[in-house]
Amino acid sequence: MGWLAALCLVLLQTGAHAFDIFDGDSLNHQEITERAILETTLGVCRDVALAAGKKFTSPTQPYTAESVARACDASKSSKSFSQTIEFIQDKNVGIDKRYFYSARHHFDNEEFTKGKKLITNGLSAVKANNKLQNFEAARKNVGRLLHSLQDFYSHSNWVEMGETNPNSKLIKPGSIGKTAAKSRATCRSCNGDDCRNNILEDILREKILTTGYFEFLPGFSKPNGKCSHGGGFDRTSSTDPTGGINKDTTDSEHGHLHFKAANMAIAATRQVLEDIRRAASDATFLQLMGINKGKALCFVIDTTGSMRDDIAAVRTVTSVIINSRVGTEDEPSAYILVPFNDPAFGPLTRTTDPEVFKRAINSLTATGGGDFPEMSLSGLRLALTGAPPGSDIFLFTDATAKDDYLLGAVITLVERTKSVVNFMITGSLGFRRRRESNNTNDQQQQQQPKAITKASSKVYTDLAQASGGVAIQTTKSQLLAATTIVTGSSSSAQVLLLQAARNPGKSDNFTFTVDESVKNLTIYINGRSVAFTLISPSDVSQSSTNLTGPLISSTQSVGNFQTLELTTQVGLWEIRLVSTNPYTLKVKGESSIDFLSDFLEVSEGPLGGFEVLENRPRAGANASLRVTVTGDVSAVVTEVFLVVSLTSERVNGSVEALGKGKFLARFDNIPSGEFVVLVKGQSSNTSSRATESFQRQTSNSIRASAVTVSADDLEGVLEPGVPLSVPFSVLNNGSGGSFTIQATNDQGFTLSFPSTLPLTAGSRANGTVNITAPASTASGTDVTLTIEANAPGGTDANYVVLRLTVLIPVTDFTEPGCQLLNLQSNCSANCSASMWELSVVVTDGVNGTGIDTISFREGNGTTNTSLLAGNATLVSYNASCCSPDVEIVVVDQVGNVGSCSYTVRTTTPTVNTTTTTAQLATTTTTAASTQAAVTVNTTTTTAQPATTTTTAASAQAVQSFLLCLSITILGLSLTI
Repeated sequence: MGWLAALCLVLLQTGAHAFDIFDGDSLNHQEITERAILETTLGVCRDVALAAGKKFTSPTQPYTAESVARACDASKSSKSFSQTIEFIQDKNVGIDKRYFYSARHHFDNEEFTKGKKLITNGLSAVKANNKLQNFEAARKNVGRLLHSLQDFYSHSNWVEMGETNPNSKLIKPGSIGKTAAKSRATCRSCNGDDCRNNILEDILREKILTTGYFEFLPGFSKPNGKCSHGGGFDRTSSTDPTGGINKDTTDSEHGHLHFKAANMAIAATRQVLEDIRRAASDATFLQLMGINKGKALCFVIDTTGSMRDDIAAVRTVTSVIINSRVGTEDEPSAYILVPFNDPAFGPLTRTTDPEVFKRAINSLTATGGGDFPEMSLSGLRLALTGAPPGSDIFLFTDATAKDDYLLGAVITLVERTKSVVNFMITGSLGFRRRRESNNTNDQQQQQQPKAITKASSKVYTDLAQASGGVAIQTTKSQLLAATTIVTGSSSSAQVLLLQAARNPGKSDNFTFTVDESVKNLTIYINGRSVAFTLISPSDVSQSSTNLTGPLISSTQSVGNFQTLELTTQVGLWEIRLVSTNPYTLKVKGESSIDFLSDFLEVSEGPLGGFEVLENRPRAGANASLRVTVTGDVSAVVTEVFLVVSLTSERVNGSVEALGKGKFLARFDNIPSGEFVVLVKGQSSNTSSRATESFQRQTSNSIRASAVTVSADDLEGVLEPGVPLSVPFSVLNNGSGGSFTIQATNDQGFTLSFPSTLPLTAGSRANGTVNITAPASTASGTDVTLTIEANAPGGTDANYVVLRLTVLIPVTDFTEPGCQLLNLQSNCSANCSASMWELSVVVTDGVNGTGIDTISFREGNGTTNTSLLAGNATLVSYNASCCSPDVEIVVVDQVGNVGSCSYTVRTTTPTVNTTTTTAQLATTTTTAASTQAAVTVNTTTTTAQPATTTTTAASAQAVQSFLLCLSITILGLSLTI
């Protein structure tokens, strides 16, 4: 728990059920998680920089997301990094809200086996997610497993036993240690309020693990002689033995050990993060944490017959973007492509290699599509679930949506992912000609033109407005220019100062404040025949009849879209728009200062407080909004408004500072129509050190609803071929009637659910969605399940979005191992003139899942791998004696990590204990990086200069070994 308590509506009793939920001296789950993420990420960036021969400068403590991102040479990703940390924190805290009564989630009641299974299963899911680059699902699983991991140190007697390091067995195979039998007494009653010595001496002396028993509801009694959790919520703490052993806060029964437990939890969290890192790669880990130089580039493309020219334009734009951004701070973090046709759509291509993306784009062909509408929303839904949150998505089509029944599901995904969708619609004034690609004369043969009517194109304009994007209608000949303009405005450092829409069009005036941090100030107007007058802070004006005036440095116009690049002036600007046609207005710039926002709801759990609302807020009710400023730790939020999109009517909230850049805005009434969040505040002027005003706005529109949908995804894991039942409930605070239920998923998995639920005003109804993944589904696949409830007549709707991870049950929890065959060196005082070499066999054992990757750390030599019989690999390594150390890291198919270290230093180092000496193998190798990581399995072998150390064979015997290798499990015995 953590920041939630600062928001609590009522004062709760201390010692609740986890690390302190209160602000104060105690460390809570959020702070423990944040510190571990910042420290681990900083270490990864340091290793990456040093391996590349670059200088690395660590920021001063205390670390922040901004300072770490800057040190990682990715300052533009401070917002996405902050968002990742906050998301993981929220999922961590959510365990207390959703699983308050579950002993295994908190290691209560001596539930060691079940508690550990939650951690290891979660870790397996994270690693499977990472292999498929499903980072959002991986982050959710990280947050969940970290809560249980951290609670172990607060709720068990690990610290009381005098342990000074984390219990690495929590994430490794085998027992976590000696645990108390159910019949064995572990505690005596506290001496009044003094519980320092309530754990029995023999339990501590024999290092037997125990945890406190906890029960909130009446009717439960703990076994005789057992410790209690303690605290005001725990009914067992008043029965003999009385008191408790939790270290959740400094005021807990064992509060004198709170900081030891919290620091141990930080170290254990780092251990888990290092294991995740080593199972993936440094680059993958940084992507998981949201450390990216630029935004992902995501294209959704209609590949029907008439789209040949459009696809050619996309190819050109792709090459321009890649050639201009690769190697810069705006280099895309990922490249995503989703084609759609009729009736097919997909598959989704996601890569970090620009050349792979180019080849995917170049392989697209325009074919099929005999009728007019296409499966555009199916393709868009796949992109929204596959792209990182906050992405800019570009959809290219010349046809309407055939699958407009998915509109509700797509809008919900837009709201949850906060991605911006831009539509590039070709055709003269909305007309389109369909070419039949299977006709040899398809360049001449055309169907009769069909109009994209206002009603049919409204799907695209509504989605563009809801997401904060644009719907550009242009000719095919102008598409290249239009796409170049729109994609050029996509930058991870871009912030939105103002966005408004008027439909129907009307004359209106808009103001926006520009602060010193804003660069490349640009106005975007989407609409036809829109006149404007611009007034600067210095009271200079310029109108659309004179585009060469002093305020506008350059303009671009194509179709119904125009951009105005302004000469940046700090202060209050005004723009007056005149048009009878619908239009949207956006004012954007580049700045480090931005914000994150989430609505909160009162928790229904016994702890009260708030939790993040993951769907629409309740219309007409009061509400609370969490605002987190990114990019400037000194910035202060002074005003927060809910601005109705079509009228600019504002609802003002009262603002309360929560600390660490977080603010709470309370509203007495939520608007019933679409609205956005507008934040105003004060920041420090970097040149004059004076404070100045800033404003930022969300791009995505928010809808309120009188309907509430909730669901429990249980552990969030879906086993292939096994149906999963997902219970959900619908609460109706509006008019009664028969509510339509719609459940969809982005993977096309089989679903069953009730089509309707009867609800009266103020009532709740329950239902179940059953979902089944095909038996052949790959482990790590991320499926997004959307459950919608629509009021009678479609007058209102709400939803819940669940992300499930497909996971084949993991039975291999053993790390790969290695066996040294040969280590030779002729190192001398002149290290540059001498070399050393190494031969090692790695294997995952006969019953292992097989080697996935082999990488090298602490070394810059050359490597070679050869596959052997029996699930083994021969690894050869040679390097200059100036690079005397090497660590081989081996990962198997399910993410178990093993490592072996070797050295030819002239001084003999301490030899680390080998916990596993056999079982390894792989096919990919890289010699790189100096990485200080938590080593799980380490064999350190030292050779003195000019000596030869041979463990299994001589150089000649190695050749025989390749012919006659036989492997036995665990021992890795060699028969030559």
